[in-house]
Amino acid sequence: MNLTRLIQELNDYSKHGNGELILKNSQAFWTLYLVRGQLLYPKSKHHPVRRWNRAINQHRSNWHWRTDYSQFSDNPSWECQLIDRGLSQKQLSLIQAKLIIRSLVQECLFELTPYTDLNRDWKPTQTAISTFCKVVALSSNEIQTILGTAEQMQKQWQAAGLSHLHPTMAPILQEGADISELPIADKYLNGKLTLWDIAVERNQSIIEVTQSLVDWTKRGMIKFQDIPDLTLPSSNDNAGNTPIVADKKPPEIQQTPPKAKTSLIACIDDSPVLTLTLRKILIPNGYQVLSIPEPMRGFSQLIEHKPDLILLDLLLPNADGYSICKFLRETPVFKKTPIIILTAKNTSIDRTRAQLVGATGFLAKPPQAQELLEMVQQHLG
Repeated sequence: MNLTRLIQELNDYSKHGNGELILKNSQAFWTLYLVRGQLLYPKSKHHPVRRWNRAINQHRSNWHWRTDYSQFSDNPSWECQLIDRGLSQKQLSLIQAKLIIRSLVQECLFELTPYTDLNRDWKPTQTAISTFCKVVALSSNEIQTILGTAEQMQKQWQAAGLSHLHPTMAPILQEGADISELPIADKYLNGKLTLWDIAVERNQSIIEVTQSLVDWTKRGMIKFQDIPDLTLPSSNDNAGNTPIVADKKPPEIQQTPPKAKTSLIACIDDSPVLTLTLRKILIPNGYQVLSIPEPMRGFSQLIEHKPDLILLDLLLPNADGYSICKFLRETPVFKKTPIIILTAKNTSIDRTRAQLVGATGFLAKPPQAQELLEMVQQHLG
């Protein structure tokens, strides 16, 4: 069946209460845990622990969820129970939980998009769900937005000639390969990380990571193969296995000179050239700069640092600047944060659309130093 039609029909499941919607064919098997027609969690039969662990490390890396797992180890929907517990005990914020779910849903829809022969099966459940979970569950409109991104990613994946590969596969460096010419560090090519894992660790798109490795497979330097899922902690080992992740780089924040202004400005833009231009203008004038090349992956940094002003590019990898602006405005933390749109499309229609999604200001790229500083000072004083 068609995924777009399925998502449009999700509201109909609200009549049936909470339950599990199973989507499957000969190659895929996903369970969607629904709460009154909203999606709380998507779970694949393939690598469920690895997916969960990846999303947690991406958006809440210091949450020791493995110590709580033993209480829900007998529950097939232990991830939902852990999210519920994390929210109720304030180990997870509502935003962090939402981001975890969004990341997993995007992976789910990316993998399911190519299939048109999916069968569905509905299983009602009586599991009690807290109000917290009902708040963070994704509506059909939210899922529709993520589906649009997933479909675009899938088109890029196929256009790049990657349809013979699957993002759950792991690249392994072959013996005798010259590591001096590798496109990425050899620590990512040890057979312990999938393409999804590497993309998250390197803060790159799955297409970019995979495409950089394909030529090496043709030269016999790298091989792609399936790897097992991560192991869940046993009842005798609450700490569980150490998550297999590369070291995370801290947010790239450049400090202001002494006695300068302390306002923090977040620059959401994937262009190193534009980001450097913005730094050269802002830092000498006493502002701190937080660089975020990809909005959804860097959203936890925004939550953590709460910038005083956000500069947002419209053309972002795997994201639409208008949708990001709307998403930020719907997030209580950023409801009143000045958001200035940066774009080369400086038309009245673009300006009107930017205002409709809550943008505070609008600047053409590349921004002129005086114009940028005047707008920043107007909103920050």
